Amino acid sequence: MTVHFIGAGPGAVDLLTIRARDLVAASPVCLYAGSLVPPEMLELCPPGARTVDTALMTLAEIVDEMVRAHEHGLDVARLASGDPSVFSAMAEQMRRLDAAGVPYDVTPGVPAYAAAAATLKRELTVPTVAQTVTLTRIAARATPMPDGESLEALGTAGGTLVLHLAVHRIDEVVKELAPSYGADCPAAVVAYASREHEIVLRGRLDDIAHAVHEAGIRRTAVIIVGPALAAEHFPDSHLYSDTRCRAGS
Repeated sequence: MTVHFIGAGPGAVDLLTIRARDLVAASPVCLYAGSLVPPEMLELCPPGARTVDTALMTLAEIVDEMVRAHEHGLDVARLASGDPSVFSAMAEQMRRLDAAGVPYDVTPGVPAYAAAAATLKRELTVPTVAQTVTLTRIAARATPMPDGESLEALGTAGGTLVLHLAVHRIDEVVKELAPSYGADCPAAVVAYASREHEIVLRGRLDDIAHAVHEAGIRRTAVIIVGPALAAEHFPDSHLYSDTRCRAGS
């Protein structure tokens, strides 16, 4: 028996990896966050599968479900939105499974920021404009940020900044980033990336908050800030340059 931590991607079922699809189809128990994982994804579960919405469950209750399945020899598909390596609370679940002697593995998924960038039709790393992507969030009511990882501090590094779990505090985000990025810095918000009811907002730091409030976006959204969002005049990368290709021939 194995607990399979599976990246469910940004929401579109056809963005699941083949491995993820097959694991869900073979697992008689599926744990998922109903607030993040669309119900149509559960149609992949085998007939008679036990499906458990973990949205309102405590960590202890979630782990108890996994341990109980282990005791009955049942594989578990533990769906995490996006990719489980980022903001999935996977680490704390693994720590408890290690203590309980329950085996597990991890299947990556399409992260929300990648789906958002695809929707925007933008590369987040553009030659001479931005070569660094920072994935972060804000503290708000969640676990405090580590020392040195405040939004204001991260903003001074430049590059492309991607914020998860922060759209409900968009005014605070703008206030903390404007001094380092500038009020006219390109910004975008993509809610429900890849889904039929996807919402896309494009603007600048000085007007993106207003657009978010007008659209009524409060959750399931990614904020992206940085000059790469509007870059037009930049050199071609060295990867496919004549100089590199001729040197390698």
